[in-house]
Amino acid sequence: MAGKAAPKAAVAIPQLGWSKVRPATVVLVSGTEDFLADRAIRILRDTLRAEDPSLEISDLEADAYGPGELITLASPSLFGEPRMIRVTGVEKCTDAFITETLAYLESPADDTYLVLRHAGGVRGKKLLDAIRGGLGNGIEIVCAELKKDSDKLDFAAAEFAVEGRRITGGALRALASAFSDDLAELAAACQQLLADASEEITEATVEKYYSGRVETNAFRVADIAIAGRYGEALVLLRHALASGADPVPIVAAFASKLRTMAKIAGARGGSGQLAQQFGLAPWQVDRARRDLQGWDDAGLGRCIELLAETDAAVKGGGRDPVFAIERMIGVISARGA
Repeated sequence: MAGKAAPKAAVAIPQLGWSKVRPATVVLVSGTEDFLADRAIRILRDTLRAEDPSLEISDLEADAYGPGELITLASPSLFGEPRMIRVTGVEKCTDAFITETLAYLESPADDTYLVLRHAGGVRGKKLLDAIRGGLGNGIEIVCAELKKDSDKLDFAAAEFAVEGRRITGGALRALASAFSDDLAELAAACQQLLADASEEITEATVEKYYSGRVETNAFRVADIAIAGRYGEALVLLRHALASGADPVPIVAAFASKLRTMAKIAGARGGSGQLAQQFGLAPWQVDRARRDLQGWDDAGLGRCIELLAETDAAVKGGGRDPVFAIERMIGVISARGA
């Protein structure tokens, strides 16, 4: 008989989001989103430096760790400055690092902040379980990848909110859509708008700064058409084509969206369950459910049939591929009516 899975270790320390980072004897920064992890560590550094400008910062690579390195860096200095020890690569750490860090956390040095970056995987699990169990009296900063569109919107909205700046909902959606594949690029785009745009940030502002990126986003054309905004989708399509976008990937974006909607239509179950059933990510299930609002099965079926015709037209089977796409957008914007 198969053995039972080992129970998860109990978590006895605070587990906080990246923006809630604060000083602690040991700060475990976990998760796959490197951008948020780097930002959290930078915030912690700035907080500690503001408390004491004499802060001494040292860096260790856990995957190249040699015996005695941690205790050497944590040893009291002549002038007693506070110390921040940043450790990268804990997910690839040496055996010596695990052994010596566990020993160190039994009696951490005074005025020393040990920051451990673990990007995922099972390596170092013994150390992570001990920290999460309370050894060292630390905290964990969880930096999971932002997969849902709503999470990326919330992230971008927070960038403007923290600076007290106003941004319209349309501008926020356009910005998040244009940079949906890279959180670091999204953050940089937000910071540029904060630095350069002096008034309320609108869709026109976003278009002014990022017109090429926004206009050629095939999935954005599809999103707007599926939401029923025909005129806006048509304008965006023409901008995309004028700036060099190819009709084939535009139709492919529509195909991807509509096929996912067809899979989810009428399906029952939680996002995780349906994601596993249909080979999707949970955020794709959530997005498809939102996209299906206002649609019925008959309209979805007609649009999928038209999509096949349009795909053939843009791949050489029709005289005017642009007209074929425009006709498709009209029918999809009307939800197949």
